Amino acid sequence: MGKPIQRWGHWSRSGTRERRGERFVGRRRGEWFMVVGFAIRAIFAMRLITILNQCHRLPGFVYEGAKRAEGERHLIEVRVRPRKRSVAICSGCHRKRAGYDRLPERRFEFIPVWGYAVVLLYAMRRVDCRVCGVVVEEVPWASGKHQLTKVYMQFLAHWARQLSWKGTAEAFRTSWEKVCHSVEYVVSWGLEHRALGTIRAIGVDEIQYGKGHQYLTLVYQIEEGLTRLLWVGRDRTAETFRGFFRMIGAEVAAGIEFVCSDLWKAYLRVVREKCSQAVHVLDRFHIVSTLNKALDEVRAGEARQMAREGHQPLLKKTRWCILKRKSNLTSEQKYRLRDLLRHNLRTVRAYLLKEDFQQLWGYESPTWAGKFLDEWCRQAMRSRIRPFKKVVKTLRRHRHLLLNYFRAKKQLSSGVVEGLNNKAKVTMRKSYGFRTYRVTELALYHALAKLPEPELTHEFY
Repeated sequence: MGKPIQRWGHWSRSGTRERRGERFVGRRRGEWFMVVGFAIRAIFAMRLITILNQCHRLPGFVYEGAKRAEGERHLIEVRVRPRKRSVAICSGCHRKRAGYDRLPERRFEFIPVWGYAVVLLYAMRRVDCRVCGVVVEEVPWASGKHQLTKVYMQFLAHWARQLSWKGTAEAFRTSWEKVCHSVEYVVSWGLEHRALGTIRAIGVDEIQYGKGHQYLTLVYQIEEGLTRLLWVGRDRTAETFRGFFRMIGAEVAAGIEFVCSDLWKAYLRVVREKCSQAVHVLDRFHIVSTLNKALDEVRAGEARQMAREGHQPLLKKTRWCILKRKSNLTSEQKYRLRDLLRHNLRTVRAYLLKEDFQQLWGYESPTWAGKFLDEWCRQAMRSRIRPFKKVVKTLRRHRHLLLNYFRAKKQLSSGVVEGLNNKAKVTMRKSYGFRTYRVTELALYHALAKLPEPELTHEFY
């Protein structure tokens, strides 16, 4: 084996060779990993560009390359360049014009891919237009000074219809303002390209949208197979409602055959002015609501009187027993109502009058319905119940409009209008209200108007 010192030298030389071999292998392995990583990134970029070309082709432009942004883990940057020998288009007159110069590179947000945010990078060209002067070119993926691509705005607007605007912003890591701009873009495009066509039946009502007496006038199209929001107006005045007829024009207004509304005087007056040829159907829901309010007023007044005179509190906890439909009463409420009807009280007489009035809706002929209504009004006036006398005066004043419900063959009622009103309230409640009228208007159009949207080469949602 030799001397120890010789053995030590042999071991040291062999160890040096091994360490050199390890460094060589490690260096080759590192180079191999670099090549593989580069290949993976290249394949990833090629796949992304292939997908973009198939799903979102840009006429006159080319996706040049895609890479992950430096310093940001979840961001992919895709560069865009014009095709060779392509001519820029003027954003004012939409014609091909000669180039002038280029602006600094801009970023346009695109739909996220695989959990990565995607932005398009492009240096906008300016064109020298003989008509518009020196202006920025028009690009197919964005409009104006928006930082979002058109397809991304449609994507956000679609989800803003399903979720709250704040929830949409949090889900896709963007801001509430960008979601609002997206909805505004989609609604503006839809209103501009909406075809009203022939409108046969409309319903008008108001809802409260802010603290105090802040109301919106909502006009719906309530035909069979097509229910949509046509117009939103601020406040509930006659001048506000006239704005709807200015929007649709005299020709469309002349084709309206049925109008459904409540007893608000401003609406009644404008309907007489603008579409007198239409059959004006009075809102059945509000008539029943007026009767219930009168009945509740009778009950509350008589309960206070019995308490002052020291009588047994027979009317205590009976409000919903007399206001609800019989089919909706609980077992306990049915027993309570049966005991209450044994007593000769003004509330009992008012309840019987209210229940008797429900027979009106079972008639088919306007003539026989009118005879029943006249007889019921005579009985109510003889009952000497003051709140019901007020109801009779209202019904007699609007008798013709009330009977129009039967002339319309019961095809129209306030049920559709109240259902759409409920959807409008849910839209506002979902976002806990909106700060301004403009944003409220956008949200209602977006949720209820069934507006057309720009066509896409691929459905991203």
